[in-house]
Amino acid sequence: MKMIGCLMITVSCVTPASSVFIVIPGVVQQAGSGALICALIGGLISLLIAYVYAELGSAFPLSGGEYAMVARAMGPLPGFIILGLNLVVLMLGIAVIALGLGTYVQALLPNTSALADALVCLALTTFCALLSVQTNALITGLFLALELIALVVVAALGFLEPVNTWASLITNPMVANAAGQIAPATLNNIGLGTSAAIFAFYGFGSAVYLGEETQGASRHIARAVLWALAISVVSQSVPLAALLLGAPATAEAFTSGTMFGDFVLARGGPGLAMAMNLAVALAIINANIAIVILAARMVFSTGRDQVWSGPINRALVRIDARYKTPWVATLVTGGLAGLLCLFDFSLLLIASGTALMVVYGFLCAAVIVGRRNGATAHAVYRMPFFPWPPVLALIAFAYVIYTNVTDPGTGVVSFLATTIVLAASATYYQFVLKRRGAWVLRGPEGNAS
Repeated sequence: MKMIGCLMITVSCVTPASSVFIVIPGVVQQAGSGALICALIGGLISLLIAYVYAELGSAFPLSGGEYAMVARAMGPLPGFIILGLNLVVLMLGIAVIALGLGTYVQALLPNTSALADALVCLALTTFCALLSVQTNALITGLFLALELIALVVVAALGFLEPVNTWASLITNPMVANAAGQIAPATLNNIGLGTSAAIFAFYGFGSAVYLGEETQGASRHIARAVLWALAISVVSQSVPLAALLLGAPATAEAFTSGTMFGDFVLARGGPGLAMAMNLAVALAIINANIAIVILAARMVFSTGRDQVWSGPINRALVRIDARYKTPWVATLVTGGLAGLLCLFDFSLLLIASGTALMVVYGFLCAAVIVGRRNGATAHAVYRMPFFPWPPVLALIAFAYVIYTNVTDPGTGVVSFLATTIVLAASATYYQFVLKRRGAWVLRGPEGNAS
């Protein structure tokens, strides 16, 4: 696969349209009209971590993704902790996006249920993920084009008839407080909103999972990561700005979970709203195809790295002779995500936030350690201004995690869920893997590295 195919799958994993309609409303709920500030800060922080992904991905373009890179730069225990966290983040991400499909399918087919829609979506996307990576690059590229057209329409609706000013969004951001009243946004609001914005942009680093299937991976994976981030930030921040400029700053608008759909309906009428619901539904299906593809590569890599028992490991590394895809790992990924769909949507979304910040923190530490011990010396791509990008990103992540921990509601739940996963991962490594002897990670040809 060429770099453009890797880029199409990666941006589809970020899924700009479904992130705008499903995740970005969470940014507005936390920060109100300060959501644009959150998106800009989140984009800058994401650029710092994109440099980290680009350098580590250039050094270790492996299907295992983050855990494979961290383990090779820092050692097996940190790598396995990231494996545990990333399994949770990716599987939760698939389930969250699949459950988010229900809102838009029900606008087209009112008699369906969110769970049924999610399970049908997972069955369809898992089947697509079984096809060759070249075929999926074409499928996701076509769907992605439809997504971007839909977002251009949303942006036009806001920019053509603004009711607020740019200055009000930057210098005087307002938010709906707990009493349902409009009040000035606080630094805590901006911090929580930034955490949600970073999650909305999440996925630009997923190109690393396709390293073993991309031509010239050591050079092209870095390019795919940086281009994916640029496309993701622009395609989500522009419609967000349009909404904030074009919609009245009311408590109802700031707290609605369907604020973009409501805005399109109010400005464009029911016909355009129906077309937008269809576009978002297709975007969600496209996102799940991409994420199942990437998560399956990581599950495959765990079998190759002998993480589980012998029979499970041997099953997970089976490759389809025709399509050259890890078919057992793909089916396992779809099945696990389907089980997670049985849980509450908001609980799944909350559990993802802090875990992602911790994964990013480990990656920043890994790129610093890799430079010091020479583990990444062979990387074709080297980030500019080293070590400032990972150092500044670590400071930003510490602040975002602090705002989450000090939030008495969802932040505490997210922190506790992340802590449990960290402890479980470390325990499994200590009492299962370590007792077998040294954990040896293998490359694409099965060679230890």
